[in-house]
Amino acid sequence: MIRHWLRFMHQDSLRFGTLEGKRIQLWEGSMFGKAQASGVYLDPGDVELLTPTAPSKVLALWNNFGALGAKLNLAPPLEPLYLIKAPNSYLNPQGIIRAPAAGGKVVFEGELGIVIGKTASQVAERDAGNHIFGYTCANDVTAAEILNRDPTFAQWVRAKGFDTFCPFGPVVASGIDPHGLRVKTWLNGELRQDYPVSDMLFSPARLVSLISQDMSLYPGDLILCGTSVGVGSMKPGSTVEIEIEGIGKLGNRFE
Repeated sequence: MIRHWLRFMHQDSLRFGTLEGKRIQLWEGSMFGKAQASGVYLDPGDVELLTPTAPSKVLALWNNFGALGAKLNLAPPLEPLYLIKAPNSYLNPQGIIRAPAAGGKVVFEGELGIVIGKTASQVAERDAGNHIFGYTCANDVTAAEILNRDPTFAQWVRAKGFDTFCPFGPVVASGIDPHGLRVKTWLNGELRQDYPVSDMLFSPARLVSLISQDMSLYPGDLILCGTSVGVGSMKPGSTVEIEIEGIGKLGNRFE
């Protein structure tokens, strides 16, 4: 059964629930543990949406889509290539992406996010699906000019770690098969990215398995699967929307 999970503030309390039609049903317990539907429904206008999980870490993939690798003339990697996005970068749905004081070109990257539901440490690929809770939409925002500004050191973490540079949500979709999904990115209403998840070089299960050999993944952690062709820059006042059918649409302004 597919469910769309949210996390939000309601009457000064942190709560979670599921989106059901145009209403939110409150749940009790833990999203990643014993959760029970309460039968109480809320109007979405009465809650403040938060990121659907509170990750201990967000890992972001590089060169994980065949089309983009071919465009950039990159050889397929032998293992996942990834960086970490700092917790200060996490941004709620509908939050404002802020331009860094350092200035320069800021780009959007629409991506599928894997949400971990159960601690994964050195898991086999055949078991990795049991550790995936669901999937979400994400924008791996990047200060492009900073990345290779110093020829002695590629600044991946800094370029992708500014405050507000990791919007994700608004929901986590559980019970969904990611392989037939498409990621679409809209800039000011114009479609800029439209690519299939099936073009991933490392599947979600393989990513979870291989990364869990390096470090433990905890409930709520997020793996951003990487992006494909169509990445572009944002100007102040722009609105970027990441849409994945079956999951939802994430929208944020850039100021």
